[in-house]
This record gives sequence, structure tokens and C-alpha cells, in this order.
Amino acid sequence: MSFVTGSDSFFSEVIVSDASEKDEVKALARRYSLTHLCSQPGRGAQLAAGAAQAAGEWILFLHSDTQLVDGWQQALAKHVDSTPHRAAVFRLAFNAPSFGARLVAGWANFRTRLFGLPYGDQGLFISNQLYQEIGGFDPHLPLMEDVDIVRKLGRERLRLLSARAVTSAEKYKKDGWFKRSLRHFKFFFLYQSGKSVRDIYQDYYR
Repeated sequence: MSFVTGSDSFFSEVIVSDASEKDEVKALARRYSLTHLCSQPGRGAQLAAGAAQAAGEWILFLHSDTQLVDGWQQALAKHVDSTPHRAAVFRLAFNAPSFGARLVAGWANFRTRLFGLPYGDQGLFISNQLYQEIGGFDPHLPLMEDVDIVRKLGRERLRLLSARAVTSAEKYKKDGWFKRSLRHFKFFFLYQSGKSVRDIYQDYYR
């Protein structure tokens, strides 16, 4: 997972937080002069480790298979000027032209707007101050870290931006759009019902 923290050039620091220790990741980081961290396995651990290293006033968390489209910098700059007390996420889109892609993305954006529950694929733009205030990403959560942090934020402190984040559709194409969406809902429901994240993790990767 990768994320950037910003200052005067919109982003002066890029941090890649990775648990795999793959040589190609290290080589890519060296090629582009990025800060590379080898964290403990687990999404929460990776994101928390990177955030601990971040020095900027604002942090943008992005999954490694997500790309931002034109206009994202202007959207973030406007957010900083207008609502600095809130965090923000991007509108979700997939790199696939299918009806299933549009349906899943549309639901994610509707869910974000109505309930303040975005997917991790939508990124998270948050001031370092607010991040510290809510306790940040839980390093002990191997998954559901995105649900946990937006619950800490609450709907009133989360904004849906007009700019889009385009994420990979490969897993949806492999599993089927409906089947994978249903699977996500199942694990979300189990988490909300109080089931152990460790048990959910074992089921998720079984």
C-alpha cells in the first residue's frame, strides 16, 4: 500500500509501506526516490507504519492498485481551503467499462454519501492532526481497517470529493461482480455484528 503526505508542492513526500519485501518494490522505490518501509503484514499495520513516518500536515492514503484521474490535485486543494476539519475520499471507479463495474462503484459512492462508509479503494485524505486525534489506523487489524477508521471519523467528518479514484477490477472479474460484492457485504455484516477480525481474516483468505 502506498500513500503520500503533502506540503507546499502538493506532495513532497511519497511513502511506500510494504510487507512483502519484494525486490521489485524496493527497486521501484529507489528508481523514483520514494521512501520504502517494510512493515508487519496486515493492512492496518502497513498503513499505520507509513502514517507514523509521514511528516506533512496532510496525508493521502492510497492502495497500490488505485490511480487518481485528472483534477485530483485541484479537488484536494479545494478541500484543504474549504473544509480542513474534515477528511475526504474520492468517488470510486473501476478500470472496466462493464455494467457491473458501474453498479458496484455507484453503490459505493451512494453508501459514502448517505452513510459515510467508503471502501478503502476510495483513498483517504486527512490532516495529520485529525488522524492523530481519532487514533489513526489500528495496526492490529489485518483487514476492516478502512471500516474502523471511518467509524472513528463519523459521517459528519467525512466528505465525498468530485474527483475519482480508479481501482483495479481484476478481483471482481475473476470472482464475478455480484459474487464478490456479496462477499464484501458478508464480511462487513460479520464485523458490524461483533465477530472477531481474526476469524473474519481466516475466512476471507480461506
